[in-house]
Amino acid sequence: MTASPPPDLSTRVGSVVLPSPVMTASGTAGHSNELGAFFDLSKLGAVVVKSLSAEAWDGNPALRVHETAAGMINSVGLQGPGVEAWLAHDLPPLVAAGARVVVSIWGRSVADYEAAARLLADAPAAVVAVEVNLSCPNTEAARDLFAHSESATADATAATAACGRPRWAKLSPNVTDVAPIAAAAVAAGAEAVTLVNTVMGLAVDPASGRYRLGSGSRGGGLSGPAIHPIAVRAVHDVHAAHPEIPIVGVGGVATGADAAELILVGASAVQVGTATFADPRAPLTVAEQLGRWLAGSPHPSVESAVGAVHRSEEEQ
Repeated sequence: MTASPPPDLSTRVGSVVLPSPVMTASGTAGHSNELGAFFDLSKLGAVVVKSLSAEAWDGNPALRVHETAAGMINSVGLQGPGVEAWLAHDLPPLVAAGARVVVSIWGRSVADYEAAARLLADAPAAVVAVEVNLSCPNTEAARDLFAHSESATADATAATAACGRPRWAKLSPNVTDVAPIAAAAVAAGAEAVTLVNTVMGLAVDPASGRYRLGSGSRGGGLSGPAIHPIAVRAVHDVHAAHPEIPIVGVGGVATGADAAELILVGASAVQVGTATFADPRAPLTVAEQLGRWLAGSPHPSVESAVGAVHRSEEEQ
């Protein structure tokens, strides 16, 4: 009996071709090859580094992380060394490890986004894409995020063109309808959208009557299994409204089944974030489990599985 060929795990996010659909999620794997001590980073589709601004940024005061019943709430506040320092010190170890790199950038103004993007113009080829983080709730502007507005999303996305490589707009679940915002990002130059960032949350200690996080009343971003259904819904609805837009799904992915769910509703790739805090090998484990799922599914490749639930609905 002839053995069945292995499933094709390669995928395409816009113009970016990846050997695996599984990546790390920004903010959960550091700025460099921190996870390289646990597994071969080249086995992932890409490593998405913690968001960087043009200049170094200290982030929020402690405490920054609080465990919840089904995940965690964080208020790290986008601490980072700045793009230039990252290029000089943190990127080279990732390149040496054979990783494909997606660099996440953020800013407090359109000019900030433009400045960060310009600094990436001469980055090495290992930087395959730029994820434009328009949606982190862990800043003083959390109530007025770029990703809460179609026009603000378009303005910030357009300003990042100087990076000279594919851009993915990372959007917020804290809106009534993310589909028109995704369309605005793509119209402004993004090749894909990343869905979703963390959900706005707040934690108070009943014993002390004080806020649990150093950010106080601003709270932080909820991530982990609790937000997975929210991510699934966002990916599903954007794919239904705009099937031509490539999507990277992220939110509570801890198993291959979680990843498969996001792919079936329309994601071309997925990111693993909070699960990495409990198990640094989680992204590789998810990739391996996803491969086994695909081998037992009716789909010969990841690309053939993307959005399959929508096609099944049409056939009913």
